[in-house]
Amino acid sequence: MTTINKGKVYLVGAGPGDPDLLTVKANKLLNKCDALIYDSLIPKEFLEYTSSSCRHIFVGKRRGQHSFTQDQINKFLVELTNTHSCIVRLKGGDPFLFGRGAEEAEWLVRHDIEVEVVPGITSGMAAPAYMGIPLTHREAGSSVTFVTGHEGDNKKGQTVNWRALANASDGLVIYMGMHNLDYIINELISGGLDPATPSAIIHQGTLMSQKCIMAPLNRLLIEKKTNRISSPSIVVIGKIINHQIEECAPVPTYLALSKLNNLKSLITEKEFISVEI
Repeated sequence: MTTINKGKVYLVGAGPGDPDLLTVKANKLLNKCDALIYDSLIPKEFLEYTSSSCRHIFVGKRRGQHSFTQDQINKFLVELTNTHSCIVRLKGGDPFLFGRGAEEAEWLVRHDIEVEVVPGITSGMAAPAYMGIPLTHREAGSSVTFVTGHEGDNKKGQTVNWRALANASDGLVIYMGMHNLDYIINELISGGLDPATPSAIIHQGTLMSQKCIMAPLNRLLIEKKTNRISSPSIVVIGKIINHQIEECAPVPTYLALSKLNNLKSLITEKEFISVEI
């Protein structure tokens, strides 16, 4: 009886975008893999870390624009193990934090495929840090809640109780919340959150194009529209924003660094747009 050797799938977190935040293990796996299946938020430069013989498969999903459904991706991962030995499923941020990594891991285990998760730095932590905004502080933030503003397509209606969250945590970090931001803000204020609560939207955090707008909660939507801020963005809400330390904010690494000859050619940019809080 012939034994069929199946390939192994690694669910790898690519981090928030800055290549310097890619973990050592993720980099090693990108160098090693013979198949790479990646999402829309993965910088193209990350593909250069793979070998010339590695197969690249794009399965990006953005709101209203899906090149593959999640079911198709799950089945495709299983199929790849029949022809490849090391498959990297590269996801932005961390695979197990709003990344559907658990769904893919469950599917692979159900089909007797060896799978391993490789954590990555999530944008909800990195984006505020790149603006000098801490998520906890002894004087303003003893708790922080990470929450999605866009729930699964298979759910009917909103299941996040935003009114309950209004007073449940010192700080909120909202992923994928731009489309429903009006509803989210209204629900938080209706739940008792002070309309003057400091708030921020960080667009493309850790990248060269990053931008941050700050405003009281009840003016955040106005500033979003005025400054034409869109996805991908992280929303941070809480008094912790008052403890922003711009001087410690990292400078994003230029994504084309591999194409430059020396560090003097580095291009850096950081933009803050603030209104009075």
